[in-house]
Amino acid sequence: MKSFVKIDFGNIDPEHGAPNPERVISGDPQFRTWNCEEAEGNIYAGIWEATPGKWRIAYDEWEFCHILSGRSIITEEDGGEWRVEAGDSFVLRPGFRGTWEVLETTRKEYVIRL
Repeated sequence: MKSFVKIDFGNIDPEHGAPNPERVISGDPQFRTWNCEEAEGNIYAGIWEATPGKWRIAYDEWEFCHILSGRSIITEEDGGEWRVEAGDSFVLRPGFRGTWEVLETTRKEYVIRL
């Protein structure tokens, strides 16, 4: 096993997906995910991209995100609202409930711990 892994996203085929239709509030959001690393302790890293739309989110996992491009609004059930765009980093903790609205196709780097 290598201790240093250089990631070449050009050699990784993206997975295609979408939110569960029951969670979609508006639009027709589509996802592409380049999952590039799976490590012990249920840790995953890669890039995720979503097209415009709005859907309900519910996190049971811990996720670090760094926005590479685009603009989105993340709203918590209690009304807290965060506008994120290229250069922004944040963590979503287990128990987060709310909505994710993509205003402009958004691409993020992520590290998830299940």
